[in-house]
Amino acid sequence: MSEWYDPDMSPEEFRRLGHRTIDMIAEYYESIRDLPVYPKRTAHEVESAFEEELPREGQSPDSILDAWTEKILPNATHLGSPRYFGYVNGSGAMIGTLAEALAAAVNMNVGGWKPAPAATEVERRTIRWIAEAIGYPADCGGLFTSGGMMANFTALTAALRNTAAYDMAESGLQSPERTGRFRLYMADHEGHVSIKAAADMTGIGRSAVVPIPSRDDLSMDPGELRRAIEGDLAAGELPFCVVAQVGSINVGVIDPIEQIADICEEYGLWFHADGACGAFGAMLPEMRDQYRGMERADSLTLDPHKWLYVPYECGAVLVREPERLRRAFSMSAPYLRGTIPTEYDGLDYYDYGPQMSRGFRALKVWMMIKQYGLDGYRKLLRQNNECASHMHELVKKSPDFEVLHEPNLYIYSFRFVPAGMQGGRRDEAAESEIDRLNQRICDELQLSGEAFVMTSRIHGRVVIRISVCSHRTTPADIDRVFERMHAIGLANLGHV
Repeated sequence: MSEWYDPDMSPEEFRRLGHRTIDMIAEYYESIRDLPVYPKRTAHEVESAFEEELPREGQSPDSILDAWTEKILPNATHLGSPRYFGYVNGSGAMIGTLAEALAAAVNMNVGGWKPAPAATEVERRTIRWIAEAIGYPADCGGLFTSGGMMANFTALTAALRNTAAYDMAESGLQSPERTGRFRLYMADHEGHVSIKAAADMTGIGRSAVVPIPSRDDLSMDPGELRRAIEGDLAAGELPFCVVAQVGSINVGVIDPIEQIADICEEYGLWFHADGACGAFGAMLPEMRDQYRGMERADSLTLDPHKWLYVPYECGAVLVREPERLRRAFSMSAPYLRGTIPTEYDGLDYYDYGPQMSRGFRALKVWMMIKQYGLDGYRKLLRQNNECASHMHELVKKSPDFEVLHEPNLYIYSFRFVPAGMQGGRRDEAAESEIDRLNQRICDELQLSGEAFVMTSRIHGRVVIRISVCSHRTTPADIDRVFERMHAIGLANLGHV
């Protein structure tokens, strides 16, 4: 037999490399406020940096770590920058980085109790803390997921399997007992695309999502919701769920939660609250009125890797009655629990969600909540909201920008509209030129490395959209980015 291969390092070597790695991370955090937010490199240039043959022989750990500074950082988008305002991406806090290393070291599989007793209890406790913080029933069930997409999929699967008139886990959509098409409802403008993707994944199809007309503030119209449900019932369809937006993707709108909850109760529908972007705002006492009725939701999704600043990846789903999750996902096999039950067993998370193998995501959330506390988080959430409001004030005061809405949370959309094009009715040619100007502003801003800002669309028109969910952003960052956007817009007049 050949010599036994043992790839583990000695404790001394691991400690040396660990110290080097921590130094690299510390240097990164030290420079994060000054780094170009986005690499000015084409996709081909980035791809070329990683062209390498499959290694035949192992390489030294030091040379592998060298690639961090030589290849990874120069081609990275720095979501932790205070001027990263794209999508809805959180900033990643330092203790979360340490938590990730610790979780990886122990490498527990939080699918079952026996491979992860401590991790299971940390997750259960952290889910309870989150529920308490936002005013959701603390005795709820729930778990951490990869993100809002999987959280919504988990919630909608539970909704289907708990409202269908037959055993859907066993028969699925092919049951002869199904008498019509399943239907779920969300607002037409601000409803998130992940709901359609989740409908696709459950097998009911994207067309099962019924868009409900929105009011002027882009929130769902409860009257239109009622009419849609009544129409589907009359047609023999199977309404089963309504999705309320709790902090929408473009304008941070919160749907009329209590009215939606009343309608769901009246028709016996599952009420799902999609709070991936905004549910954590309920932690703020001054905002709690907007969230009244959220505690009535059968399920609620929210993303710690967004507005809790947890490093990727970490979404979450809460379900008011834990048994409904178990009913939707529970499975049984002798090799999962052993053949004879003992007192040395606990909750198995594979009974409560779609994953069997699960990482220790809860540790970073648990550690961050312990470090910041509820009071610390409230300060950070308020700062983000204040930054969005500060941008709104700059937009209002400028003759070259157009207000689209009042900021509600940390998400804010607006348009660059030159003073000479404001006022009166604009034709399609003028609107298209404004669309191109706004896209040009965001493109040039990204490529400059100064900031990362994306466009979106509201009522079909291109808008500049910022998401301020970084714990590092200050009003000074907002001033800097606004001035740069204004300058780019003026410089491009007549050149779009």
